[in-house]
Amino acid sequence: SCILFNQAKTRFLNLELSALQADGSGMYTIQSLWTQAHEGLGVITLLCSNRAYRILQMEAARSGNTEPGRQARSLTELAPPEIGWAQIARGMGVNAARVETADDLVRKLGDALAADGPSLIEVVL
Repeated sequence: SCILFNQAKTRFLNLELSALQADGSGMYTIQSLWTQAHEGLGVITLLCSNRAYRILQMEAARSGNTEPGRQARSLTELAPPEIGWAQIARGMGVNAARVETADDLVRKLGDALAADGPSLIEVVL
């Protein structure tokens, strides 16, 4: 994932990202996409999609639960079903795309910078 962002950064050296969001925490703040569209904010959100509540997994490991069972793991995984972040964003009026490679990320960042209003780029990790 760091390689993906570093490759994109070399193409847009002066780029300031407005929001860097993970999918787990994004589940708590989804309404911000509607607000961005409603207010016409030029926010670019990069959403890192690892399909997990990673912070909850880390906290469980810190408390000694380093080998959770299947049922416990299912409580911190965000699949199935897979969340379609780009689809959700578009449904709230936000420009959106899903990328899986550094080249796609660079291209979609260019599109987001040229777009009017907010954009979300779902970066699959």
